[in-house]
Amino acid sequence: MELRESDRELYLEMYRKMVLIRTFEDKLYFLFLNTPMPGTMHQYNGQEAVAVGVCSALRDNDYITSTHRGHGHTLAKGADLKGAMAEMFAKDTGLCRGMGGSMHIADFRVGMLGANGIVGGGLPIAAGAALTAKIRGTNQVAVAFMGDAAVNEGSWHESVNLAAVWKLPVVFVIENNLYGYSVKVSQACPTEHIATRAVAYGIPGEIVDGQDVLAVYDASRRAVQRARQRGGPSLIECKTYRYKGHARFDPAAYRSKDEEEEWKRRDPLKLWAGKLTDSGTAQEGELKAIRTAVRQDVDAAVDFAMKSPPPPPDLCLSLIFAAPRSEGHA
Repeated sequence: MELRESDRELYLEMYRKMVLIRTFEDKLYFLFLNTPMPGTMHQYNGQEAVAVGVCSALRDNDYITSTHRGHGHTLAKGADLKGAMAEMFAKDTGLCRGMGGSMHIADFRVGMLGANGIVGGGLPIAAGAALTAKIRGTNQVAVAFMGDAAVNEGSWHESVNLAAVWKLPVVFVIENNLYGYSVKVSQACPTEHIATRAVAYGIPGEIVDGQDVLAVYDASRRAVQRARQRGGPSLIECKTYRYKGHARFDPAAYRSKDEEEEWKRRDPLKLWAGKLTDSGTAQEGELKAIRTAVRQDVDAAVDFAMKSPPPPPDLCLSLIFAAPRSEGHA
């Protein structure tokens, strides 16, 4: 697939966001064991091309829902870096004022409706967001990111089926990283390609190389266009791989080193950088400058988060209970 000179700025921004996600995750990997960072985390290293490719096909006011592995989606959709880092430290300056943390991070301002600790939990939320867009006539699209294990949940069938019946403007994106925690997808799914399930719902299903950001972007653009034109939902299966274990505590001993190295030879950042330089779209000096700037931004975000105050103890009460209604309102 040839690169288009007219899309040069888009391509460079894709690279910047992929580098941002990788740098953010690498920094968290270190910080989690060396600083007072609460909870745990599920990291996105290796899957950057999926989040960036999909979100690059969306508008600012489009919606996404995420999984328990949501940092990459959050940053790809355009959430504030400092706010995302502060959320990791449960600080008042975080995107959710420290109340969401790693596994429930959200930023409604950019259409990121939330990460979710429940496998498949984001699917009905995305379908609901798509329904509101259809009713209001806003021409918005919703994307539901999910892992391969989510397709065996009841929420998968309910959400995809309803979206197909009502022709909702939603795109279902499967990040097939081969494992649901430690269970290989071949042990949990009887078909070689999950995307073949789309036929049961009468919607398009497409299989994409999840390490190739341009392939993901092009497939997403087609699906998003179909949704905007009231053609209904689509399903995209991105074949990808997570470099880390299921969560920060998991050494991933159930995988072979040969398998890990095989996938790392097709690292999405290196693949995209190679395409940009080989095609003459960008020079290595430009890409190096992007990497340097991103490292500085992430370091500044860490400094911001560490210096930020924790949320006030009574904040939880104001976020749980609705404010009293004024007189005269039913």
